[in-house]
Amino acid sequence: MIEQRYTIGHADYANAGKVSSQIKSFLKQSGLDPTLLRRIAVACYEAEINMIIHSYGGEITLAMDENSLDLNFKDNGPGIPDVEKAMTPGWSTASDKAREFGFGAGMGLPNIKRMADTFEIQSTQSGTHVHIAFKVNE
Repeated sequence: MIEQRYTIGHADYANAGKVSSQIKSFLKQSGLDPTLLRRIAVACYEAEINMIIHSYGGEITLAMDENSLDLNFKDNGPGIPDVEKAMTPGWSTASDKAREFGFGAGMGLPNIKRMADTFEIQSTQSGTHVHIAFKVNE
């Protein structure tokens, strides 16, 4: 079992996408199928950007064995007031600052769900936890 942890800073637009790029580079060395690698990279990028835009920072954990890859995105508040609405393509609560950087189209959560084999989300006023998983050996 391989495990890695990454820290995401609050509103760290200067480093947006850096962790998902590191994860992609690591997984590329693992010899994953390029189509699967692309799905993982897209989902990871979207989740990382959501953490930067909407949370006070958090942590990404990666766990991989010979059959599966699990990614957990846990952030610190304020949570998602209406998860069902947040899953609607195009619906966004992104700030003007996020939009200035080209983020906030409202496609993050729908894209993550579409890319992952497993998608779970839990959100409270103290934070959001997104768990995604991929089958790596079929």
